[in-house]
Amino acid sequence: MAEGSGRSQPGRVAFLRLAAFGLTLLAGACVAPRGGPPPAPPAPIERPAEKPSTPITQGLPQDLARHRVALLVPLSGPNAGVGRSLQNATQLAILDTNTDAIRITSYDTAGPGGALAAADRAIAEGNKLILGPLLADDARAVAPAARKARVPVLSFSNDASAAGGGVYLLGYSPAQSIERVVGYAKGNGITQFAGLIPSGVYGQRTSTAFLRAVESAGGKVLAMHNYDSRPGSMNSAIAKLSGVPYQAVLIAGSAGSATLAVPALRRSASGKSARVLGTELWNTDSAIATRPVLNGAWFASVPDGVYRQYAVKYRSRFGAAPYRLSALGYDAVLLTVRIAREWKTNSDFPASMLVDHDFGGVDGAFRFGRDGIAARALEVQEVRDGAIVTVSAAPASAQ
Repeated sequence: MAEGSGRSQPGRVAFLRLAAFGLTLLAGACVAPRGGPPPAPPAPIERPAEKPSTPITQGLPQDLARHRVALLVPLSGPNAGVGRSLQNATQLAILDTNTDAIRITSYDTAGPGGALAAADRAIAEGNKLILGPLLADDARAVAPAARKARVPVLSFSNDASAAGGGVYLLGYSPAQSIERVVGYAKGNGITQFAGLIPSGVYGQRTSTAFLRAVESAGGKVLAMHNYDSRPGSMNSAIAKLSGVPYQAVLIAGSAGSATLAVPALRRSASGKSARVLGTELWNTDSAIATRPVLNGAWFASVPDGVYRQYAVKYRSRFGAAPYRLSALGYDAVLLTVRIAREWKTNSDFPASMLVDHDFGGVDGAFRFGRDGIAARALEVQEVRDGAIVTVSAAPASAQ
């Protein structure tokens, strides 16, 4: 889930230099959009040509000089846009790092047989590491086969229930985002909180994270109510907050949900001056800065500074804006390139090197815990007068 103290520096510094190398700004580059669907799917990516001397078998050419890595993403169906953007990001990372140590082959998780069939094929064709899948259900589906073959899975999901047993989650954790923004609010004198939580699994997890974060910060949750997509549901939840003396309210849904909620909050005595808090979902909304009702709201997210540089390079190469999640694909390649320095060709991927090591890239510093979830160094952002302003910078390393 969305969902620092100092740690050993040499590995992290070297890796951040690698990221900086790959993300050198183009001259005269401007700030790219924060995300959103590209106008049209980019053209299929052409992979590096095989060396003439590469032996051929019934499946893919047996590339004995490079590490074989599989990318499992939806390349067809309703999530194809996200999948193509992730695929493009991995290609961009290969080009930016100028590495010839890694070969990435893409497999469509939306094809016949789904993610499991894609993983079975990837493993049979000799891939020693899987980047993806995108969805938690797909990550759970491929986990047994990958574990049996000793092939680690770096999923782009943020569902903590899918982590473990060889599955590592790169996705932005709502629990970490909530903990960061609540801590910042507490540091600014806010001790009394309320919550507007969407119904469903995501809401259940964010409500638990919210209660724990507030308790850990030394504050109190005075009220918390659920809403859903039915007409009037949000207003009904807000009405239940009437008379509750909260200083800040977490709207644990999309920025669109918050945009609908804030006018009603401001009409109530309790919510007139309350600080609005959001989650990591807000950072995927390209229009958030243009919504005046959210002015003054805080939310925690991965840093955006390097992402803006990446987005300019992505648009220049592929002719469209990237999906915000595509940065996960880029950073997954940077991580792989770093570990490849100590990964013997044609051997199992050294999974032990994933845990308790600092990595970094487009989305800043992160490290995998033994639970398989990427802990991230997050910044706190504020919607302010048509712009997004960083009010608390991300720490140099993840906890």
